[in-house]
Formats: sequence, C-alpha cells, structure tokens
Amino acid sequence: MTDQSVSRFGHVEVGDMPEDLRNRIGAIAEKSGFVPNVFLALARRPRELRAFLDYHDALMDSDDGLSKAERELVVVATSGANHCTYCVVAHGAILRVRTKDAEIADRVATNPYAVELSPRERAIVDLALMIATDSASLTEAELDDARVAGLSEDEIWDVGAITALFALSNRMAHLTALRPNPEFFLMGRLPR
Repeated sequence: MTDQSVSRFGHVEVGDMPEDLRNRIGAIAEKSGFVPNVFLALARRPRELRAFLDYHDALMDSDDGLSKAERELVVVATSGANHCTYCVVAHGAILRVRTKDAEIADRVATNPYAVELSPRERAIVDLALMIATDSASLTEAELDDARVAGLSEDEIWDVGAITALFALSNRMAHLTALRPNPEFFLMGRLPR
C-alpha cells in the first residue's frame, strides 16, 4: 500500500460507479466538498455499499430520538474502543462540527471514561462502550442507568444499532487499511 492509497483493495472512482451510487455519493460530495474514502473503497462491492448506506442513513439521518450530535458521539466512542482510525477521524470531524466543540472528539476517542460529559451524554457513551467491548455482559442494570439519564427505549435501541453498525464499519476499515481523507483532520477545528 502506498502512502496515498485509499484502501489496500484499491478503490472505485465516482465516475465508474453504477448510476444510483454515482448520484448518491455525488450528493454527499457536493455537500461536503469531497468524497469520503469509505465510499470509494466499499464501491468495489456495489450491492454491499448500497446496503451499508441504507442502514447508515436509517440510523444516522433520523430526526427521532437522539440528536445528530449524540449519534456521532456513539460512533466516536465505539470507533475509539475499536481502534478505528478512519472512523475516529471522519466521525470525529462530524462530531466537532455538530457540537461546535473542537476538542470533544479527541477526548471521547482517547479516554471516553474520563471525559467530562453531561449525564445524558455519559449514559450514551457508557452504553455504547459496553455494547462495543462486552455486549454479552449487558444487563438490565446498564439499560436502567440509561433510562435514569433520560434515554427512551428507542434511543437505547439507537445506541445499540449505531454501535453494531460501526462495529462492522470499523472492522471493514481495518481490513481495507482505509485511509482518512485529509479534509477530515481540520473540520470543526478551524473557523469556516
């Protein structure tokens, strides 16, 4: 793999993707100003990329329950626990933008147990970390802690579903040696 590789398995340029993916990824690129490398890497298997995007969008673009920033908080905590550089960098950027906090993503990714968070955010991060690192030990007590902090049943479900989706995403990023786009590193750190 060269220093400039997107993935150890290569990648597919947007213009070479099937039309539906070209349109879908093109809309993302238009909004962000660049094409996130994850889409270029996963496009080598178009059917799988469509399924990934559908589930990602169902979870991450919802206006019900968790805020969009809280959803990104789950991703950053999960990806930090799974040592996924790509997802920490990419979703850390989105978290910084959504919270307007230039430090939160780094703090959550590197030491999620000590970072100062609101009681609700703490419950979200703690539940995500439990599911990411030791889901077989999850009991009603952990769910009760989340409920006490104000999370609804649907929000608890979302924390679990987002954690599970990003377990897949983190592992695919490891498999492919997915390289973060340089644009992500400064997003949410410098004024626009």
